Amino acid sequence: MLAGRFILVAFLFIAPFGNTQEKSPIQVSTKREKGIEILQKDSLFSIRFQFRMQSRAGYLSRSDEDLTPESFEFRIRRLRMAMRGFVYSSKLTYYIQLSFSRGDMDWESTNNSTFNTSPNIVRDAMIFYEPIKSLKFGFGQTKLPGNRQRVVSSGNLQFFDRSIVNATFTIDRDFGFFATLDKEYFRIKGAITSGEGRNSNKSDKGLNYTGRVEILPFGKFTGDNEDCEGDLAREKSPKLAIAAGYNYNVHAVRQGGTIGNDLYSYVNMENLHADLLFKYRGWAILQEYTNRIVDNPFTVKTDDASKIRSVYTGFGMNTQISYLFKNNFELAARYSFITPNKTVYDNAQFPSINEKRQEHLHLGVTKYLYGHRLKVQGNLLYQLTKDLRNVTQKGQFGAVFQIELGI
Repeated sequence: MLAGRFILVAFLFIAPFGNTQEKSPIQVSTKREKGIEILQKDSLFSIRFQFRMQSRAGYLSRSDEDLTPESFEFRIRRLRMAMRGFVYSSKLTYYIQLSFSRGDMDWESTNNSTFNTSPNIVRDAMIFYEPIKSLKFGFGQTKLPGNRQRVVSSGNLQFFDRSIVNATFTIDRDFGFFATLDKEYFRIKGAITSGEGRNSNKSDKGLNYTGRVEILPFGKFTGDNEDCEGDLAREKSPKLAIAAGYNYNVHAVRQGGTIGNDLYSYVNMENLHADLLFKYRGWAILQEYTNRIVDNPFTVKTDDASKIRSVYTGFGMNTQISYLFKNNFELAARYSFITPNKTVYDNAQFPSINEKRQEHLHLGVTKYLYGHRLKVQGNLLYQLTKDLRNVTQKGQFGAVFQIELGI
């Protein structure tokens, strides 16, 4: 990678001096919130560079009665570089995204996964072909067309991170074939992928099937406004997106299908998603519902029956509402919860498994200095963990301060 960067820098430096009688064969430009773009003048290729980082400080109390800290969080949550463009033809494009901070490489997951045994530096590596404007095919590794909040970039969030619903039920990224049909009033997405998740070093005999349908009754949102949280475009007319999706991971070998620790035996996993997004004159409302279904969520190690790994089956809902003032201050509120099926918290055959219900309430204020590329965020949170089997609960308060900077 260092060699590639050296070559690129050398090329950019030398090219303008190669022939003093002619203009440079490349054109370098910048676009608002779109990074730095390099375009070869004969239009054989282009590349656009972007980077972003999230610096975070957080606090979480021991309980809602004891405000002494249980933990602090001081770290670079995300540090990423993205490259995109076309090669040979504007119909043949690519997208690459790399992550560099430890918290962004899934180190914990790799500790207990034979399918993924290295830090996940490569997040996206896609080749796209667009034969006509509304139809696009893709091959490579990227996000599956699952719940809306997951598809939205982590750089375009209005809170410091996604909800617990996404953290528990997301179908994340995978490698395979993708397709999108994008019209003015509807959008259809589909994928057939490996099912083992990103950067897996092998695949099994099962595949992962994902489909999503989106309806836009008032037409498309302004620019990229559908792909970010909050109404930064201040839509002049109401915009609404209603969507539903289904995912079936055959022979899933990880607790979250494409993410998490390895299971001791495979399961067939279903994920249902439904969401609604509404934006108008600075107001934004997001509603999501997810449900995970597995016939038998328990797996037992063959040579040690005391070791059990289960799948969190159940459902969750996430609701967010926000308003963006004309001075680019935004106030937002979020309520989200996840509820496990009784099978995974009160099962006489597997008494050691006791999944919890969780509820989170977040209040946030964001100052957008340069859209989502430069913003300062402050969040207050209250989270409640309920033990449904023993009828006990624990509440905690927290606060997070975060700065996002990128180009």
